[in-house]
Amino acid sequence: MLSVASVDGRGVEPVLRRDADPAESARASRGWWDRQAPGYYVEHGEFLGDVDFLWGPEGLREGAAGLLGDVAGRDVLEIGCGGAQCARWLATRGAQAVASDVSHGQLTQARRLNRETGIDVPLVQADAQHLPFADESFDVICAAYGAVPFIADSAGLMREAARVLRPGGRWVFSTTHPMRWCFRDDPGQRGLVVEASYFDRRAYVEQDKNGNATYVEHHRTFGDRVRDIVAAGLTLVDVVEPEWPDDNDEAWAQWSPLRGRLMPGTVIFVAVKEKVASTPPVG
Repeated sequence: MLSVASVDGRGVEPVLRRDADPAESARASRGWWDRQAPGYYVEHGEFLGDVDFLWGPEGLREGAAGLLGDVAGRDVLEIGCGGAQCARWLATRGAQAVASDVSHGQLTQARRLNRETGIDVPLVQADAQHLPFADESFDVICAAYGAVPFIADSAGLMREAARVLRPGGRWVFSTTHPMRWCFRDDPGQRGLVVEASYFDRRAYVEQDKNGNATYVEHHRTFGDRVRDIVAAGLTLVDVVEPEWPDDNDEAWAQWSPLRGRLMPGTVIFVAVKEKVASTPPVG
């Protein structure tokens, strides 16, 4: 799913840059999406579709990009699935798809869409930092703006994805392009102004009057993401920075045609878990 919020109510609570640990981030994400899921689909449901796989606000679809490879007959896990549109689309391509999300509210929307479409993908409520699956359970793991931007321990998430991935499997995720964190969070001309350091890794936090985080997103540099992937024992095989197409007029929070035609807003990392070479017999 496309998880970065753009719903009524954003910006009402105090906003700041500060550290937020994994537990606080998980609580905030669960609470935010439990509350906001219905409104999110009212606003963005038409763009997302019910059975479709979009990698980001630019509108790049997996059907065109082919980043996951042939999924027919494969066990596929979508993390941070939201309404599970991506998992549902994968099921129509022959995948044995499972969808997980930390938010009960999001999974409620996913169950509704399962009923309405007649494509009943299994749904699991789980924090992506602690996936309730055995080692080497899946051939493909994917996340379209799901989980990754909201998790404090990026390196730990990469290790967890690598753990449940089978040798030869593929882990593909999209997230906000790191350079966007330098700019104002504005889709218009004001959003073309650099106002923060690219190297400021403190989280974006909205919090209540008691200082409790209600919404958290985490910034990592391009190099951070690459190092986390490699440290998890994965091989980075591709990086995609989707360009904004001329026929996309959809403004989505800070993503817009104006900004999208000048600088990347999304980055997609494609990694594989290499097969372990067998040792030839001696003698």
